[in-house]
Amino acid sequence: MAELPIKFETLATNDERRIGVATLNAPRSLNALSLEMIDLLSDKLADWAADPEIVVVWLEGAGDKAFCAGGDVVGLYRAITGASGDDDFPARYFTAEYRLDYTLHTYPKPLIIWGNGIVMGGGLGLMAGGGHRVATETTRIAMPEITIGLYPDIGASWFLNRMPTGVGPYLALTGAQLNARDAIDLGLADRLIPHEYRNEVMKALARASFDAPEATVRMVLHDYEERARAPQGQVMLHLDAIQSLVDAASATEAVKRIVGDNRADEWLAANRQRLAAGCPLTAHLAWRMLERHRHGSLAQAFREELNLSVQCCRQGDLAEGVRALLIDKDKSPRWRHADVASVPDEDIDAFFTPLWPAQSHPLRDL
Repeated sequence: MAELPIKFETLATNDERRIGVATLNAPRSLNALSLEMIDLLSDKLADWAADPEIVVVWLEGAGDKAFCAGGDVVGLYRAITGASGDDDFPARYFTAEYRLDYTLHTYPKPLIIWGNGIVMGGGLGLMAGGGHRVATETTRIAMPEITIGLYPDIGASWFLNRMPTGVGPYLALTGAQLNARDAIDLGLADRLIPHEYRNEVMKALARASFDAPEATVRMVLHDYEERARAPQGQVMLHLDAIQSLVDAASATEAVKRIVGDNRADEWLAANRQRLAAGCPLTAHLAWRMLERHRHGSLAQAFREELNLSVQCCRQGDLAEGVRALLIDKDKSPRWRHADVASVPDEDIDAFFTPLWPAQSHPLRDL
């Protein structure tokens, strides 16, 4: 009998309460987030929220390589191209994913995310919502949607706006890779705990008493934190350069500055190369979403992200980007526009056409 793509268990605590443990269980795909995984996790989180015996929830990924490497973009590709015969899959998938992410952000009990290894795209959507987000020495975070023709979704339209000035747009445009130090500096992680301590942390939680769950979790995690084990951060080291490069009135201007930058720095060079090869439409969509949600709520961001993500499946470059990167793997996508400067405003505007009236929006209740 095949294993479920998420494993659930509960561990007894010292005071006869329980810790709910959920493990994304698809290590061969680096725990990429399928719709089945989303549905199973959503249902279990609801059960645990209502169960008075459950005092803490722990979410992790199977294996040592990744917490979660992203969403089911191959499933989206098959729906877009008609291969699956399931035209409604993108709307169902993104609705379920964003509802799950919002649940994590608003969860009523202490929620620990063990963000070891690769945390990208949909994986970051899970981690960003945790109340206690743990990075390890191998954590590697990115929002690389520029490479596949999507845009940073999973609430990024909201949380990228809460980073130091300029950093959000730069990450959205370049898909820059972040390490544990960057994650802490930017508010994407709360602690650095070496992965080797995972079992000890779990045992310490089981030995604890939970009359005050938040305080107990904080105390246990604090005891195992070792920020000195974090690698050298990149973002704050380059903050002046980042802010200068995106100090622009438009995506076109910002992209021109980043791509034209000639600093002899390995991290900056990798970022500008990724942007130069990336989807021109994505750059505009990412920039506009950050502008539109600069002062909005998380719920508002998720509602518009749902509309935009489904539109990307209906009229954008997503299928071509996934084909080039993951299906044919030729890494030579044929984008609809030659470059960022060639994208007309009406093409961008079309993506923001509402797919649902406000009163029947699938996420209207958030």
